[in-house]
Amino acid sequence: MDKLNFAGPSAHLPPHVPPHAPLPVIGQLLIAAGRLSPDAAGRVAEHQKQSGLPFGETAVALGLVSQDDVRAALARQFDYPVLSPGDAGVAPELVAAFAPQSPRVEALRQLRSQLVLQRLASPARRTVAIVGLERGEGRSWLAANLAVAFSQLGEQTLLVDADLRNPRQHELFRIGTGNGLAARLAERSAGPGIAAHPRLARLAVLPAGNLPPNPQELLARPAFATELALAREHFEMVIVDTPADQIGADARLVAAACGSAVIVARRHHTASKALGLFANSLREAGVTVAGGVLLDF
Repeated sequence: MDKLNFAGPSAHLPPHVPPHAPLPVIGQLLIAAGRLSPDAAGRVAEHQKQSGLPFGETAVALGLVSQDDVRAALARQFDYPVLSPGDAGVAPELVAAFAPQSPRVEALRQLRSQLVLQRLASPARRTVAIVGLERGEGRSWLAANLAVAFSQLGEQTLLVDADLRNPRQHELFRIGTGNGLAARLAERSAGPGIAAHPRLARLAVLPAGNLPPNPQELLARPAFATELALAREHFEMVIVDTPADQIGADARLVAAACGSAVIVARRHHTASKALGLFANSLREAGVTVAGGVLLDF
């Protein structure tokens, strides 16, 4: 992964800067993001000499960029993938990408820390299934945002959409469905490498692909375990989204193949007794229940 070169030119920065004055890195990043024109950046640099304020603060004071624009540029400067509000490259539900300092994302980081600590004790726990009882509990939201949070650690992260019934990750990340998991499991895909998401460095997403008539049978094939084994060789963390358990046994099959799972429940929606039975069934299948998340929305 290429890093920004703060001491000199970088492939990430525009080749032309305004002639007024040399720009700091954040100025060049704002130009590269299309948030500031070269001429406007030159004006900011001139005003900065008089005000003595940082470049970003000066640009905001002049009304040329927003605070969100500056925060996004700072995130890029420190190699921390954060998106500017309104970026259409992913869905707004990816709060970890748009608002990493929000309370919801701070709670996600606590879960991330818990999983990292468990992984230190057992390196095999680099593959985690996100499971739950019913539809509408927030599994896909949690899987997507948790994957973003792991990529923000600087880890090469893979998000796999193993919900072959009602997939959502291709919608959240606004990617195509070609070379999806279903085709790979049916051995109808050559299985090329999965590219990083164009907006989020170090995060790759494997969509479910075209919906098959036999999702449970596909997930029960040895090919799925093989896909996970290959993923563990190339990625530091693998997050796997699953369908609701009420639909069928798909989620339990995926969790067993992953070896560990995080259980998602929704406040005032998920029945606690059924949730306890579900957790016990996972443990009986040899799955490590790495944690539980109660969502309120």
